[in-house]
This record gives sequence, structure tokens and C-alpha cells, in this order.
Amino acid sequence: MVHNQKNEGQPPAEFVERRPKVEGNSGQTTVIGTQGPIEASSALSMVREAAERDSKLQFSNLLHHVTIDLLRESYLALNRQARTGIDDVTWRDYGKELEERLPNLHDRVQSERYQAKPSKRIWILKSDGQQRPIGIAALEDKIVQQALATVLNQIYEVDFLDCSYGSRPGRCPHNALDAIYVAITQKKVNWILDADISKFYDSLDHEWLLKFVGHRVTDPRLLRLLRKFLRAGVSEDGEWSKTVVGTPQGAVISSLLANVFLHYALDLWVEQWRSRHARGEVHIVRYSDDFVMGFQHRSDATKFQAELKERLEKFSLEMHEGKTKLIEFGQFAIGNRKKHEEGKPETFDFLGFTHICSKKKNGRFTIYRKTITKRLRDKIKKVREKLLRKRHRPVSEQGAWLRAVMQGHFNYYGVPGNRKALDTFRKQIQVSWLQALRRRSHKARSLTWQRMKKLITTWLPTARVVRPYPNQRICV
Repeated sequence: MVHNQKNEGQPPAEFVERRPKVEGNSGQTTVIGTQGPIEASSALSMVREAAERDSKLQFSNLLHHVTIDLLRESYLALNRQARTGIDDVTWRDYGKELEERLPNLHDRVQSERYQAKPSKRIWILKSDGQQRPIGIAALEDKIVQQALATVLNQIYEVDFLDCSYGSRPGRCPHNALDAIYVAITQKKVNWILDADISKFYDSLDHEWLLKFVGHRVTDPRLLRLLRKFLRAGVSEDGEWSKTVVGTPQGAVISSLLANVFLHYALDLWVEQWRSRHARGEVHIVRYSDDFVMGFQHRSDATKFQAELKERLEKFSLEMHEGKTKLIEFGQFAIGNRKKHEEGKPETFDFLGFTHICSKKKNGRFTIYRKTITKRLRDKIKKVREKLLRKRHRPVSEQGAWLRAVMQGHFNYYGVPGNRKALDTFRKQIQVSWLQALRRRSHKARSLTWQRMKKLITTWLPTARVVRPYPNQRICV
């Protein structure tokens, strides 16, 4: 069922922060019984169409869209090599009795007997030397979360603004990178606010999140299921701890919930601030909790930065002071800073790349993007360490693994202007592989570079730029 809400005369800023009144019905079709794949797809399409027709529509009966067929599709969509949660059940093991398990799982979800398990907490090393907590859900939790995300995406993919790129269907980091590149090179951008929200996933307020979800979803059963996932807690070294704030980074549904939260807390507010307070152009590109903003005037940038801090504090979030900076950046930055004897323009990092003000051979402004130096060093170090562990494996197995790793690296970092960093990566991997092979045995120490070059030619891909210039892709 869908409810239509009326907010005549209510300011947009108030609307996004308050739970709206529920008024009337618009007769959403309720699908009863077992749905086949075609019927389920059609039913979800109706949800999307309804959301698209009316941005103020509220959905009060959504959980029935989580069918056995959708649960099966959700299982098949999961990463088959992912680590196991506290249940220690692998994707392959669960699939051995999939058709027997799914009806029981479906019944527990629909009857509200389903209980979410705590996430297994592990720690991964960040590029700044700190550790980031990652939550690994149990396999059935992953399946149910994937199904919920599929249903909710029918609504939120209509609502989300174009500035949001992270973890959305049909969007990838390179779309966000291209967007900020084009904004800086083709729009009136002279100042960049490189923003970082401190421990966003750990600080996400559950009550605010559920209020935000409540603007569109009033299905009590679905909301209770979401709350179960939020309150399931985490398990670390066998010890369970309660979660009253935050959502596990790495959980299937966490990225969608993060986008919902920041859609209301940040994106819509930026849009309103731009129209009400800005003197010049203001642009934002957000990838999950990482976002970059471009300003035409410094006065707008400084005013916005101060108000952004207050805005985030309202929702129990705070800026990372050490990682948030306002810099002069754009087509006039080189000339302006040279004129004032301030040195070269500062750089900013976004999605794995350092962005640098530069000029083409004809003197026109451009942005030079290169792999973040620390990221490159860390990647080479990890590959070198794994090569040493694999050194006694067959050479063909090592070569096939290296080919996949290097091709993946080139596919992501192969942007125009980054060829030098790609060549450095390839050269370092070659040397690391030679060193690993020479440590296999005393006889292997005599491996010459000439023989090594044959292995390199056979197995290692050539470093090359695979991405088009951002303006070419966007024009197409």
C-alpha cells in the first residue's frame, strides 16, 4: 500500500528532517502468494514507477516483494569468494541445499521470525596507517540484505541526486572521477573543498537513519527487519558487543543505508544551500561518505565549510579536521599563486588518485591525475609479499595470478596522464617476481634476466591507458 503525503507550504529543509504525516491511500497493488521471476520483476517495476510518479509517495507494504525467487537471485548475486561470517557458512556450502533452504528462509522473513546474526569484525590497514573495522555478515543475512537492497533501490534510485555515485547500480568510481574532472575543467571552479567525514559508518545514528527511511517507507515489518540488522551487534574474537550507532562497513545493505542517510543529511541540503546562499557556482561529487566540492568564490567556500560542520553535528557526525582542507584549485590557480609567490597549487586525493593542476603543451589548463603514491607503494608491497608466499607454486600459476592482479590494477588506474605510475607498477612487479623465483632454491638463483624476460612477455600484461578522457566519455 502507498500513502500520499501533502506538504504544501512546508520548507524543503524541514521536510527532509521531519517524519511526514501519512495521509490517504493511492492503492499500491499487493501481490499475494508465490511470485515467479517475471511477476516479481513486474511488481518491482510498479514500485519504481510509483516512486517516479510522486516523490512524496510513501510505501507501507514492501516486504512481500521479498519472494523466494528474489532470495535466490540475491544468493546468486553475492561474492562467491567472500569471507564467512560467524556462521562459518560459505557460499558454496549454502548452495548445496539451496532449494531446501530458501522456503524456510522466506517463511522466517515473512513471519518476522528471522533473527539477524552479529557481524564478524575484522580490521584492515588503511593507507594512512590506521585500521578500519569491516563487518562480515552471516550468509543468510547477506542474502536477506541483498533482497532488501533490491526492493529499496526501486525507490531510492529515483530519489538520489546525480551527484551521488557510490555503490549505485550502473555507477562506478570512474563516473565520479570523470564528473569532478569535467566540473573543474569546464565549469567555474576556483576552490576545492576536499571533505572527509570522520568514522562515518561507525557514527551513523540509527534513529536519524530510520526517520530518513520513513520519509518513503512506512512498512512496519520492513522497518523492524532493518532495525534487527542495525542492532544485531558485532562479534570480535568470540566476544559480542551491542551496536547502538553505526552500521558495519562491508555489509551488503550498509552502502544503500549510507546513501539514504547522506541523501537527506547532505545532498539535498547542499542543493538548497546552493540556491539560497551561494553567490557563484557550487558543485558536489560524492562517492559514499567521500566527497569533493568545487566553488567559484572563496567566500562561498569558507561560509559553506563552517555551516557544513554545524550541519553534520546535527546528525551526530563530524568532519575529520586533519583530512578536510580548502585549497585554491582550477584553471586560474597556477597563475594566481605564481603572482602572489605562493608556490604551486596544492593537490587533493579522491578515489585513489592525486589531482594536480597542470597545463598542456599548448598552455591550456588540465588536471593531471596520478596514482596516490602511498597507495602505489602499498600495492607493490602486498604483491611482493604474496609472491614470496607463492614462490614454490608452479610458474604458470604465479604468472596467471600476476596477470589478473596487474590487469585489474591497469583497468582502474589506466587513466590519461597516469602512464608513468603504471610503468612503475609493472617494473616493480617484474623485479619482485624475479626475486621471488630466485629464492625458490640454490639452482633458481642463477635465473638470468634474459630468461626472465620470456616469462614477463608470456604472462605480464603491458601497462597502458584504458580509460578515455573524461570529457570525451561524458560527451559521448
